[in-house]
Amino acid sequence: MSEIRNYTMNFGPQHPSAHGVLRLILEMDGEVVQRADPHIGLLHRGTEKLAESKPFNQSIGYMDRLDYVSMMCNEHAYVAAIEKLLGVEVPERALYIRTMFDEMTRILNHLMWIGTHGLDLGAMTLFLYAFREREQLMDCYEAVSGARMHATYYRPGGVYRDLPDRMPKHAESRWTKGKDLTRVNEWREGSMLDFIEAFTKDFFERVDEYETLLTDNRIWKQRTVGIGVVSPERALQLGFTGPMLRGSGIAWDLRKKQPYAKYADVDFDIPIGVNGDCYDRYVVRMEEFRESARIILQCVDWLRNNQGPVIARDFKVSPPSREEMKDDMEALIHHFKLFTEGYCAPAGEAYAAIEAPKGEFGCYIISDGANKPYRLKVRAPGFPHLAAMEEMVKGHMLSDVVAVIGTQDIVFGEIDR
Repeated sequence: MSEIRNYTMNFGPQHPSAHGVLRLILEMDGEVVQRADPHIGLLHRGTEKLAESKPFNQSIGYMDRLDYVSMMCNEHAYVAAIEKLLGVEVPERALYIRTMFDEMTRILNHLMWIGTHGLDLGAMTLFLYAFREREQLMDCYEAVSGARMHATYYRPGGVYRDLPDRMPKHAESRWTKGKDLTRVNEWREGSMLDFIEAFTKDFFERVDEYETLLTDNRIWKQRTVGIGVVSPERALQLGFTGPMLRGSGIAWDLRKKQPYAKYADVDFDIPIGVNGDCYDRYVVRMEEFRESARIILQCVDWLRNNQGPVIARDFKVSPPSREEMKDDMEALIHHFKLFTEGYCAPAGEAYAAIEAPKGEFGCYIISDGANKPYRLKVRAPGFPHLAAMEEMVKGHMLSDVVAVIGTQDIVFGEIDR
């Protein structure tokens, strides 16, 4: 009789589907996982600690770098917590812009998710498709903030600036010229809102394309149906939020249950799953693509018909315009004070949460009356999901671990904060 032994093996951190920073220690019985122990801390950057040593405004850029595929959503939670502390009123136009960019960020996040999840499970084409669409949305980030990823576009009191009247065009190069150049610039002839509208209307067809590749694909279904099943009761007990919770059949979405920005004024549905497995969570996210596109079109429509300020005119919190600053001594002083020492928030505490693409992303700030937070705590949606890793993979095969990591849509920036 051959002796049966359990093997302990390292899954990652270099393993491509562990996305570089997840170290899972797996106890295997042959090909079957008996135990999974996720080790965190390989990416630790001390964001919360760093934020306690800087004026409030100087930490907005750190939020982008937490979940670095849902940049503006992270900013939204942090900025909303500061606004609660200060009691700042945000102009209506800024709220619509925030709602629109939150949904564009949701699409960006889910595109990255479907591209990498598909790649992990052997569906390579989708990665190329998803990045084609991501490129267009990244151009929108760049047009409003100057940065393609870490935008720092949301500010306490509104957003940094209004949407541009013209969308930047592609220049002629060795690869794109003549008819090709005309084609890639077709949507860029008008304003940024025209570009977003053209992209979004086209995006419904693109989502149908993704579904053609995967939804009824028998290999995809074999890899995801019945894998990592979490019951609705257990999902609640584990602290799941976002698509992980909705995939188990619970219609919980902060945009509906605790509306913020302009979500109470736009029309959309909450997609939910039935079985709580990897396949259901995939279907929920695919449906979220369409719902996000619906919300964006409603925001575009409103923004086109309504002008107004995009940031509160309170110079203790937001800077005066460049023109005023060059012209007026008062404005110059406000500008100088704001960018050197910032503003002091009244002593107290505030928690603001938003429905980020991965789930509930919240910021809890305690202020002692100084110009920087006394304490900042981030509630990252990925952390409880990762904590459930052992429960989700126990009894499955080694190759199913990859499917579970993919379905959790983990980004370690927010977990190792």
